[in-house]
Amino acid sequence: MVQQSCTDDIKANIAKLQANIRACAAQRAKLVVLQELHNTPYFCQTELASLCDLAEPVPGPSTESFGALACELGVVIVLSLFERRTPGIYHNTAVVIDSDGSIAGKYRKMHIPDDPGYYEKFYFTPGDLGFNPIDTSVGRLGVLVCWDQWYPEAARLMSLAGAEMLIYPTAIGGVATDEPEEQETQRNAWQLVQRGHSVANGLPVITVNRTGHEPDPSGVTPGLDFWGHSFATGPQGELLAEFSKGEEGIRVVDIDLDRTEYVRRGWPFLRDRRIDAYQDLLKRYRF
Repeated sequence: MVQQSCTDDIKANIAKLQANIRACAAQRAKLVVLQELHNTPYFCQTELASLCDLAEPVPGPSTESFGALACELGVVIVLSLFERRTPGIYHNTAVVIDSDGSIAGKYRKMHIPDDPGYYEKFYFTPGDLGFNPIDTSVGRLGVLVCWDQWYPEAARLMSLAGAEMLIYPTAIGGVATDEPEEQETQRNAWQLVQRGHSVANGLPVITVNRTGHEPDPSGVTPGLDFWGHSFATGPQGELLAEFSKGEEGIRVVDIDLDRTEYVRRGWPFLRDRRIDAYQDLLKRYRF
Protein backbone atom coordinates (compact mmCIF):
# COMPACT_ATOMS: atom_id res chain seq x y z
CA MET A 1 0.00 0.00 0.00
CA VAL A 2 1.26 3.47 -0.94
CA GLN A 3 -0.23 6.41 0.97
CA GLN A 4 0.98 9.88 0.01
CA SER A 5 0.01 13.52 -0.44
CA CYS A 6 -0.24 15.25 -3.81
CA THR A 7 0.62 18.72 -5.05
CA ASP A 8 0.11 20.65 -8.29
CA ASP A 9 3.47 19.31 -9.50
CA ILE A 10 2.31 16.23 -11.40
CA LYS A 11 5.82 15.12 -12.34
CA ALA A 12 6.84 15.23 -8.68
CA ASN A 13 3.73 13.27 -7.66
CA ILE A 14 4.55 10.54 -10.17
CA ALA A 15 8.22 10.45 -9.17
CA LYS A 16 7.20 9.98 -5.52
CA LEU A 17 4.77 7.23 -6.50
CA GLN A 18 7.43 5.42 -8.48
CA ALA A 19 9.92 5.68 -5.62
CA ASN A 20 7.35 4.24 -3.24
CA ILE A 21 6.56 1.41 -5.66
CA ARG A 22 10.27 0.60 -5.79
CA ALA A 23 10.37 0.61 -1.99
CA CYS A 24 7.48 -1.88 -1.91
CA ALA A 25 9.23 -4.14 -4.40
CA ALA A 26 12.42 -3.95 -2.31
CA GLN A 27 10.37 -5.47 0.52
CA ARG A 28 9.29 -8.25 -1.87
CA ALA A 29 5.76 -6.99 -2.46
CA LYS A 30 3.99 -8.65 -5.40
CA LEU A 31 0.98 -6.31 -5.53
CA VAL A 32 1.08 -2.53 -5.12
CA VAL A 33 -2.11 -0.49 -4.66
CA LEU A 34 -2.17 3.28 -5.20
CA GLN A 35 -4.74 5.87 -4.13
CA GLU A 36 -7.55 7.33 -6.22
CA LEU A 37 -6.50 9.77 -8.99
CA HIS A 38 -2.95 9.56 -7.70
CA ASN A 39 -1.15 11.58 -10.40
CA THR A 40 -2.79 14.91 -9.60
CA PRO A 41 -4.44 16.89 -6.84
CA TYR A 42 -8.05 15.92 -6.23
CA PHE A 43 -9.43 18.32 -8.85
CA CYS A 44 -13.13 17.59 -8.19
CA GLN A 45 -13.35 20.26 -5.48
CA THR A 46 -14.45 22.66 -8.23
CA GLU A 47 -16.34 22.41 -11.52
CA LEU A 48 -14.03 23.66 -14.24
CA ALA A 49 -14.22 22.23 -17.75
CA SER A 50 -10.57 23.03 -18.52
CA LEU A 51 -9.52 20.48 -15.88
CA CYS A 52 -10.63 17.78 -18.30
CA ASP A 53 -7.26 18.44 -19.92
CA LEU A 54 -5.84 16.29 -17.09
CA ALA A 55 -7.55 13.21 -18.55
CA GLU A 56 -5.60 10.69 -20.61
CA PRO A 57 -6.41 7.69 -22.78
CA VAL A 58 -6.11 4.10 -21.59
CA PRO A 59 -3.73 2.76 -22.86
CA GLY A 60 -1.77 5.98 -22.55
CA PRO A 61 1.16 7.70 -20.87
CA SER A 62 0.48 6.40 -17.36
CA THR A 63 -0.12 2.80 -18.36
CA GLU A 64 3.06 2.95 -20.43
CA SER A 65 5.30 4.39 -17.71
CA PHE A 66 3.87 2.38 -14.81
CA GLY A 67 3.74 -0.69 -17.05
CA ALA A 68 7.46 -0.43 -17.69
CA LEU A 69 8.05 -0.14 -13.94
CA ALA A 70 5.79 -3.13 -13.19
CA CYS A 71 7.69 -5.22 -15.72
CA GLU A 72 11.07 -4.13 -14.36
CA LEU A 73 10.12 -4.94 -10.76
CA GLY A 74 7.88 -7.94 -11.43
CA VAL A 75 4.92 -6.46 -9.51
CA VAL A 76 1.21 -5.99 -10.17
CA ILE A 77 0.13 -2.34 -9.82
CA VAL A 78 -3.40 -1.01 -9.33
CA LEU A 79 -3.56 2.44 -10.92
CA SER A 80 -6.34 5.02 -10.62
CA LEU A 81 -6.62 7.31 -13.64
CA PHE A 82 -8.76 10.09 -15.12
CA GLU A 83 -9.63 8.30 -18.36
CA ARG A 84 -10.38 10.22 -21.56
CA ARG A 85 -12.58 7.90 -23.58
CA THR A 86 -13.56 10.42 -26.25
CA PRO A 87 -14.27 14.16 -26.23
CA GLY A 88 -16.96 14.76 -23.61
CA ILE A 89 -16.83 11.27 -22.09
CA TYR A 90 -14.46 10.77 -19.18
CA HIS A 91 -14.28 8.07 -16.51
CA ASN A 92 -12.73 7.56 -13.09
CA THR A 93 -10.92 4.35 -13.99
CA ALA A 94 -8.83 1.81 -12.11
CA VAL A 95 -6.34 0.07 -14.38
CA VAL A 96 -4.54 -3.09 -13.28
CA ILE A 97 -1.05 -3.56 -14.67
CA ASP A 98 0.22 -7.15 -14.51
CA SER A 99 3.75 -8.09 -13.53
CA ASP A 100 4.81 -8.34 -17.19
CA GLY A 101 3.81 -4.73 -17.79
CA SER A 102 0.63 -5.51 -19.71
CA ILE A 103 -2.83 -4.16 -18.91
CA ALA A 104 -4.64 -7.00 -17.15
CA GLY A 105 -7.95 -5.12 -17.11
CA LYS A 106 -9.75 -2.01 -15.99
CA TYR A 107 -12.76 -0.99 -13.93
CA ARG A 108 -14.71 2.23 -14.38
CA LYS A 109 -16.13 3.69 -11.17
CA MET A 110 -19.84 2.89 -11.02
CA HIS A 111 -21.11 5.06 -8.16
CA ILE A 112 -20.35 8.74 -8.75
CA PRO A 113 -20.78 11.19 -5.84
CA ASP A 114 -21.89 14.81 -6.02
CA ASP A 115 -21.30 16.45 -2.66
CA PRO A 116 -19.69 19.70 -1.51
CA GLY A 117 -16.03 19.41 -2.44
CA TYR A 118 -16.64 16.16 -4.35
CA TYR A 119 -18.24 17.29 -7.62
CA GLU A 120 -17.45 14.11 -9.52
CA LYS A 121 -20.64 13.99 -11.58
CA PHE A 122 -19.36 17.05 -13.46
CA TYR A 123 -16.30 15.11 -14.64
CA PHE A 124 -17.07 11.40 -14.68
CA THR A 125 -19.51 9.33 -16.68
CA PRO A 126 -20.73 6.36 -14.60
CA GLY A 127 -18.91 3.12 -15.35
CA ASP A 128 -20.25 0.69 -17.94
CA LEU A 129 -17.98 -2.32 -17.45
CA GLY A 130 -19.93 -3.88 -14.59
CA PHE A 131 -18.52 -5.56 -11.51
CA ASN A 132 -16.01 -7.99 -12.97
CA PRO A 133 -12.81 -9.10 -11.20
CA ILE A 134 -9.50 -8.85 -13.02
CA ASP A 135 -7.24 -11.89 -13.32
CA THR A 136 -3.56 -11.25 -12.58
CA SER A 137 -0.43 -13.16 -11.69
CA VAL A 138 -1.22 -12.63 -7.99
CA GLY A 139 -4.87 -13.64 -8.14
CA ARG A 140 -8.32 -12.41 -9.13
CA LEU A 141 -8.73 -8.81 -7.98
CA GLY A 142 -12.11 -7.24 -7.25
CA VAL A 143 -11.18 -3.62 -7.91
CA LEU A 144 -13.67 -0.89 -7.02
CA VAL A 145 -13.15 2.85 -6.46
CA CYS A 146 -13.86 5.09 -3.45
CA TRP A 147 -17.62 5.87 -3.37
CA ASP A 148 -18.22 2.26 -4.44
CA GLN A 149 -16.93 1.23 -1.02
CA TRP A 150 -20.18 2.24 0.69
CA TYR A 151 -22.27 -0.19 -1.37
CA PRO A 152 -22.55 -3.81 -0.20
CA GLU A 153 -24.03 -4.74 -3.60
CA ALA A 154 -20.77 -3.88 -5.37
CA ALA A 155 -18.67 -5.94 -2.97
CA ARG A 156 -21.09 -8.86 -3.17
CA LEU A 157 -21.17 -8.91 -6.96
CA MET A 158 -17.38 -8.92 -7.09
CA SER A 159 -17.37 -11.75 -4.56
CA LEU A 160 -19.94 -13.76 -6.54
CA ALA A 161 -17.77 -13.36 -9.64
CA GLY A 162 -14.85 -15.02 -7.88
CA ALA A 163 -12.82 -12.09 -6.58
CA GLU A 164 -10.11 -13.21 -4.18
CA MET A 165 -9.73 -9.79 -2.56
CA LEU A 166 -11.50 -6.43 -2.67
CA ILE A 167 -9.40 -3.37 -3.52
CA TYR A 168 -10.48 0.26 -3.12
CA PRO A 169 -8.33 3.16 -4.37
CA THR A 170 -9.76 6.08 -2.43
CA ALA A 171 -9.82 9.87 -2.04
CA ILE A 172 -11.90 10.72 1.00
CA GLY A 173 -11.50 13.25 3.75
CA GLY A 174 -13.18 15.82 5.89
CA VAL A 175 -14.63 19.15 4.92
CA ALA A 176 -12.95 21.67 7.21
CA THR A 177 -16.30 23.13 8.28
CA ASP A 178 -17.22 19.83 9.98
CA GLU A 179 -16.42 19.52 13.67
CA PRO A 180 -13.50 17.18 14.48
CA GLU A 181 -15.84 14.82 16.34
CA GLU A 182 -18.10 14.57 13.29
CA GLN A 183 -15.13 13.92 11.02
CA GLU A 184 -13.93 11.13 13.30
CA THR A 185 -17.42 9.57 13.35
CA GLN A 186 -17.49 9.63 9.55
CA ARG A 187 -14.00 8.14 9.26
CA ASN A 188 -14.86 5.32 11.62
CA ALA A 189 -18.02 4.58 9.60
CA TRP A 190 -15.94 4.55 6.40
CA GLN A 191 -13.62 1.89 7.74
CA LEU A 192 -16.40 -0.04 9.47
CA VAL A 193 -18.51 -0.49 6.32
CA GLN A 194 -15.55 -1.88 4.41
CA ARG A 195 -14.61 -4.25 7.20
CA GLY A 196 -18.23 -5.37 6.98
CA HIS A 197 -17.77 -6.17 3.28
CA SER A 198 -14.76 -8.24 4.28
CA VAL A 199 -16.77 -10.21 6.85
CA ALA A 200 -19.90 -10.64 4.72
CA ASN A 201 -17.91 -11.96 1.77
CA GLY A 202 -15.07 -13.73 3.55
CA LEU A 203 -12.48 -11.74 1.61
CA PRO A 204 -9.46 -9.57 2.37
CA VAL A 205 -9.95 -5.84 1.75
CA ILE A 206 -7.21 -3.40 0.73
CA THR A 207 -8.10 0.30 0.88
CA VAL A 208 -5.59 3.02 -0.04
CA ASN A 209 -6.56 6.62 0.67
CA ARG A 210 -4.97 10.00 0.04
CA THR A 211 -3.46 12.01 2.88
CA GLY A 212 -2.66 15.66 3.45
CA HIS A 213 -4.51 18.95 3.00
CA GLU A 214 -5.51 20.07 -0.48
CA PRO A 215 -6.81 23.65 -0.81
CA ASP A 216 -9.91 24.52 -2.78
CA PRO A 217 -8.57 26.21 -5.95
CA SER A 218 -11.65 28.42 -6.09
CA GLY A 219 -11.10 29.70 -2.56
CA VAL A 220 -14.77 29.17 -1.75
CA THR A 221 -14.10 26.53 0.92
CA PRO A 222 -11.12 25.81 3.20
CA GLY A 223 -10.35 22.70 1.13
CA LEU A 224 -10.16 19.03 2.08
CA ASP A 225 -8.21 17.24 4.78
CA PHE A 226 -7.83 13.68 3.53
CA TRP A 227 -8.21 11.04 6.20
CA GLY A 228 -5.32 8.78 5.28
CA HIS A 229 -5.80 5.66 7.43
CA SER A 230 -5.27 3.30 4.48
CA PHE A 231 -5.75 -0.23 5.77
CA ALA A 232 -5.89 -3.92 4.96
CA THR A 233 -8.03 -6.63 6.51
CA GLY A 234 -8.16 -10.38 6.52
CA PRO A 235 -11.33 -12.24 5.48
CA GLN A 236 -12.99 -11.79 8.88
CA GLY A 237 -12.51 -8.04 8.89
CA GLU A 238 -9.47 -8.27 11.13
CA LEU A 239 -7.08 -5.35 10.68
CA LEU A 240 -3.73 -6.45 9.29
CA ALA A 241 -2.25 -2.98 8.82
CA GLU A 242 -3.31 0.66 9.06
CA PHE A 243 -1.67 4.00 8.35
CA SER A 244 -2.25 7.06 10.51
CA LYS A 245 -3.94 10.17 9.13
CA GLY A 246 -0.90 12.15 8.02
CA GLU A 247 1.50 9.29 7.44
CA GLU A 248 3.20 9.03 4.05
CA GLY A 249 5.03 6.01 2.74
CA ILE A 250 4.43 2.30 2.29
CA ARG A 251 3.14 -0.73 4.16
CA VAL A 252 3.79 -4.24 2.91
CA VAL A 253 1.22 -6.74 4.19
CA ASP A 254 0.99 -10.51 3.91
CA ILE A 255 -2.39 -11.58 2.51
CA ASP A 256 -3.28 -15.26 2.97
CA LEU A 257 -5.68 -16.11 0.14
CA ASP A 258 -6.07 -19.68 1.39
CA ARG A 259 -7.70 -18.38 4.57
CA THR A 260 -10.88 -17.51 2.63
CA GLU A 261 -11.60 -21.23 2.23
CA TYR A 262 -11.32 -21.81 5.98
CA VAL A 263 -13.42 -18.74 6.88
CA ARG A 264 -16.21 -19.50 4.41
CA ARG A 265 -16.54 -23.06 5.69
CA GLY A 266 -17.18 -21.74 9.18
CA TRP A 267 -19.31 -18.78 8.12
CA PRO A 268 -21.09 -20.00 4.95
CA PHE A 269 -22.93 -16.78 4.15
CA LEU A 270 -22.89 -17.44 0.42
CA ARG A 271 -24.41 -20.90 0.93
CA ASP A 272 -27.28 -19.58 3.02
CA ARG A 273 -28.27 -16.65 0.85
CA ARG A 274 -32.00 -16.65 -0.05
CA ILE A 275 -31.57 -15.81 -3.70
CA ASP A 276 -35.23 -16.68 -4.30
CA ALA A 277 -36.34 -13.79 -2.07
CA TYR A 278 -34.15 -10.86 -3.09
CA GLN A 279 -36.00 -9.58 -6.17
CA ASP A 280 -36.92 -6.30 -4.48
CA LEU A 281 -33.27 -5.34 -4.33
CA LEU A 282 -33.67 -4.28 -7.94
CA LYS A 283 -36.17 -1.59 -6.91
CA ARG A 284 -35.10 1.91 -5.89
CA TYR A 285 -37.36 1.68 -2.83
CA ARG A 286 -40.06 -0.80 -1.88
CA PHE A 287 -42.81 1.68 -1.05
